[in-house]
Amino acid sequence: MTIVSAHRPTASDRQFDSARAIYTIIFVLVAVFVLLPVGLTFTNSFVQGEIGQMRTWSLQPWRDAIADPGMRNALINTAKVVLANELISMPIAILFAWLLGRTDLPGRFTLEFLFWVSFFLPSLSVTMGWIVLLDPQSGALNQLAMKLPFVSEPPFNIYSFWGIVWAHLGTSAISVKVMLLTPAFRNLDASFEEAARISGADTRTTFFRIVLPLTAPAVFTVLVLSTIKAMQTFEIEMVLGPPNNFWVFGTMIYRNIEQMPPHFSAAAALATMAFVSIIPLIVLHRWVLGRKNYTSVSGRIRLAPTPLGRWRGPAFCLVLLTALTITALPVSFVVISSFMKLFGFFDIPEPWTTANWTRVLADAFFDRSLLSTLKIAFGAGACSVMLCALIAYFVIRGKYAGRGVLDFLSWLPFAIPGILLGVGLLSVVLGTPFLKPLYGTLALLILATTVAHITMGTQILKAALVQIDISLEEAARMSGAAWWVTLRRIVAPTMAPTMVLVAVSSFIGASRDISSVALLATNDTKPLSLLQLDYLMDGRSESAAVISVIVIALTTGVALICRMAGLRLGTR
Repeated sequence: MTIVSAHRPTASDRQFDSARAIYTIIFVLVAVFVLLPVGLTFTNSFVQGEIGQMRTWSLQPWRDAIADPGMRNALINTAKVVLANELISMPIAILFAWLLGRTDLPGRFTLEFLFWVSFFLPSLSVTMGWIVLLDPQSGALNQLAMKLPFVSEPPFNIYSFWGIVWAHLGTSAISVKVMLLTPAFRNLDASFEEAARISGADTRTTFFRIVLPLTAPAVFTVLVLSTIKAMQTFEIEMVLGPPNNFWVFGTMIYRNIEQMPPHFSAAAALATMAFVSIIPLIVLHRWVLGRKNYTSVSGRIRLAPTPLGRWRGPAFCLVLLTALTITALPVSFVVISSFMKLFGFFDIPEPWTTANWTRVLADAFFDRSLLSTLKIAFGAGACSVMLCALIAYFVIRGKYAGRGVLDFLSWLPFAIPGILLGVGLLSVVLGTPFLKPLYGTLALLILATTVAHITMGTQILKAALVQIDISLEEAARMSGAAWWVTLRRIVAPTMAPTMVLVAVSSFIGASRDISSVALLATNDTKPLSLLQLDYLMDGRSESAAVISVIVIALTTGVALICRMAGLRLGTR
């Protein structure tokens, strides 16, 4: 006699099913909103005709894009900007990250925070500060230089190639590398350096023979990420490039869409070129790091700073001077310029006025833009931290098929230029009848900024999650807690400071984002960052300076409040 008993679902089974359901939803959402814009952009590059009308397959968009007289120069300009940025900023960032993370440099945690502040500053606002300083006609530094007897013409020109490179270095090209590399240097086991010193190696030899090779994965990763980011340049070139007819890939895409009638297909072809050129960098990164074992941190890790000796004072002055140059100097002149009758001109009679502030603050359009900015920033901050936390949890703790693919998808937004993401989402919305009402809405702008910040948020939370002993979660499950209870009661409180950091980073990033939302906003939902760009393009620099000060106050104010509340930016 055989007894057959039906299996009844247990609490564990139900937990497993609910976790799998949430995982599936997250996987589908990320795949749709990351891959679909890229796929539609690629498809639309082979289609001729206006979106929403009769369209035919054709290679004409590629012919139009390639035949554009400015295409060759845009390719060369993009390569030149990327190469100059990386050759200058990477050695500086490696040196500063080593000083902040591996040495007894005084005030190193405060100095590190200054580089975080520099990263949070809106690029366009900082660029305006450099315009006031380096304008070839009225720049303050040029005016001072012309008073010297051996200077016959203005030595600086912010609207030149090197001026554009300087604007990148003075905004985020250096600060983002320092921000990402410092934890890698700080967490290096000091026993390696001690062994080198015992063998008779000096500090310089130890750095080049021990420290730098051991941090090679982090250095190479940051190099790849920063190169990809540099290839996505848009707003700086949009402001500084036109006076000298200097165009790059991002500005060429924007120009094709903004003209009347818009050339969506040609823009899609350009965006596809940009994305295809980025893929080899990601493949090279994975191939290089997979060929060698770089493990240098073990359970017996020792963290001890390297003494700088007599170089301690000069090193402190160098780092402090650089940090203040890329933060306090341009910001101060942006604030000053917001009270000038004529932007950047100090030598006119009675140059100061408060009329700029009165005019901007009294404008109803400003009120709408400020409200849109706050809604987008808060929405992106909340959505990013929830989405990134779930992605990180399922990638690190999950056992489901495809979590490696999910991890790869979380990296893609960093590889997608913001302007390309905008083109893709625009194609999705305008090409799908039931999604057309989303065009220009705050929901679409929140979605775009959330997708744009998935990579950094997920990677920060993954790094925090791997430090949490899984036995805590296993104990909770053995006590009968569901997976979501464990996530809410154990994992989330433990990672709370890191989750707040991700929320703050997403809030600040969304409040100053331009490229991701430039093609998606309307006059009713335009954030302050786009209003500032419009003012600059229309020649209303005084009003743009006022907007710059407000955006800077918003972004740095949030960072300072979090700092005073105990949130540490960076990893000890």
